Amino acid sequence: MARQGLDALDGRMLRLLRERPREGLLEIARRLGVARGTLQARLDRLTGSGVVTGYGPDVDVAALGHGVQAFTTFEVDQPAREAITARLRAVPQIIEAHIVTGPGDIWCRIVGVSNQHVQQVIDHVLEVPGVRRSTTVIALSTVIPHRVQPLVDEVAGLLGDQETHLR
Repeated sequence: MARQGLDALDGRMLRLLRERPREGLLEIARRLGVARGTLQARLDRLTGSGVVTGYGPDVDVAALGHGVQAFTTFEVDQPAREAITARLRAVPQIIEAHIVTGPGDIWCRIVGVSNQHVQQVIDHVLEVPGVRRSTTVIALSTVIPHRVQPLVDEVAGLLGDQETHLR
């Protein structure tokens, strides 16, 4: 995917949409000092180009009773990777998965109600033909939750001189 350029208005709009998801576009446009149609056109452009991918609420999995989080790497037989990926999608406790380089082949973020529950999820995946072994670490605490706004701010040129820029 080509890099999507963002300007400062795009960045401020995305920040307000994340900070105030229940506020209407008319109110956000008023806060930004632009017409509602301008805001809608920018949002449509960012949605159409794949920058904006959703509008749903953020959900805290710990508040759903799944307070244990683990990061697991599965080593798999490469010819079986597509079938394994399809099986991983069917496991609700696997909330993220990526094909990776280095040791291991598929990296997963798994949540569970207990360490034993996470172990059951891992054991379930290890039963899938083509999955050879796993390596798991349990997260003790979250110091930086999933976020994208600082990156949006940087791409949109909204970071001040005090912020760290890596390019």
